[in-house]
Amino acid sequence: MTRPVPHATTPTSRREWLLQAAAGFGALPLLDLMAKESGASAPSWAVPATAKSCIFLFMEGGPSQMDLFDPKPLLKELAGKPIPPSFKPVITPMGEFYSPILPSRRTWKQHGESGAWVSDWLPHTAEIVDDLAIVRSCWADGLNHVNGVCQMNTGSTRSGRPSLGSWVSYGLGTENQDLPAFVVLQDYPKSLVAGGPRNWGTGFMPATHQGTRFDGVDVPVANLRPPATIAGGRQEAKLALLDRLNRRHQDPRADQTELDARIKSYELAYRMQAEAPDAVDLSLESAETRALYGMDDPVTEGMARNCLLARRLVERGVRFVQIYCGAGSKWDSHQDLEGNHGRCCRSSDKPVAALVKDLKRRGLLDQTLVVWGGEFGRTPMSEKGDGRDHNANGFTMWMAGGGIKPGITLGATDEAGLHAIEDRLHVHDLHATILHALGADHTRLIYRHQGRPERPTINEGQVCKKLLA
Repeated sequence: MTRPVPHATTPTSRREWLLQAAAGFGALPLLDLMAKESGASAPSWAVPATAKSCIFLFMEGGPSQMDLFDPKPLLKELAGKPIPPSFKPVITPMGEFYSPILPSRRTWKQHGESGAWVSDWLPHTAEIVDDLAIVRSCWADGLNHVNGVCQMNTGSTRSGRPSLGSWVSYGLGTENQDLPAFVVLQDYPKSLVAGGPRNWGTGFMPATHQGTRFDGVDVPVANLRPPATIAGGRQEAKLALLDRLNRRHQDPRADQTELDARIKSYELAYRMQAEAPDAVDLSLESAETRALYGMDDPVTEGMARNCLLARRLVERGVRFVQIYCGAGSKWDSHQDLEGNHGRCCRSSDKPVAALVKDLKRRGLLDQTLVVWGGEFGRTPMSEKGDGRDHNANGFTMWMAGGGIKPGITLGATDEAGLHAIEDRLHVHDLHATILHALGADHTRLIYRHQGRPERPTINEGQVCKKLLA
């Protein structure tokens, strides 16, 4: 039996060879390469960009929409009763569709000039609602965490496709050759995100476009500085020898992109020694800024560190930063919703709001797209008496900055918060809108795999024009 070779591609044309040549961390953005090859000002898939970068705040585990952004008074009337037959049934992982309705215990108020509804669990987010586009009508296909997280990252509930950040890296490259185009952070460094690294992987695309994970600790990048005992010239000589050996090994294996990715990663690691130490050194920030994010509070410190680091990375040219809040499905609340969501909100609310405030006051929000949400929402029915099950049929996300219309609430779920019924926004629509803001038409951004033109949204999805400013 022939052993399969991962990430193996064979160029069939000068165009494909050029695409593969552009696959490295330190390569010119594909946008520039394509333009230079054709002599045109921009490739065919380019659209006017309203954002240079994206920060995706991923609330892993599934935040409850009817306890955060989507109040449902009907749930109080139906408390303790089964959901009426007028609501279309959904499949739930635990099979408790007809369990008693669980009303929200939250206090609700309208905030800002927009009058957006936000619960008392998110007092800091309530302060920035006029900068947000809150979408109450998101929906997805994933029933469980592994396939739900996979779809929110890759567009598919099955593994094997490139992540959204990888598509951004492939299409746009990085504005800073000394930093990765795509960086991944998580607040619990030792926890495994549901599905693992495939969520920031490249699938069938060249491996150089995968996300680079930084640890959410005091030293986000290990071994960033060479030991004092190794002089610069000695290090350069060792890296030069390693490069020669790697390339000698690569020459007869030019179709294996993982080897090229390894070579490019060594090159990037060397260049990062000049740029990254300052980029990740949060002590360079003022005491006021660190306090704004909540770095002075053990409850918020982890998420605060990642949000502040994300701001420092995008202002230095990183294209896509993904932050996992509650890594290891900490937002999952099959029981004790009050305790579970209370902890998650206390740890994330202040840092997330600070990120938007800080980007805005630095003049960066207009060029940075911020996205908040999880892989799905929760059910209005109770589980185990005080929890909620998974619900991918209707949930809330929000976007801010980067050409997104501020101060709006878009879409709606039904009276129970079970189904998205108005201005429905599927994961593919979300990805299409993000790519559009960054300057790429999702229908024309193509990577050819085994003769098939692959697109980031799998030939589905539409840009949500109502979200655009």
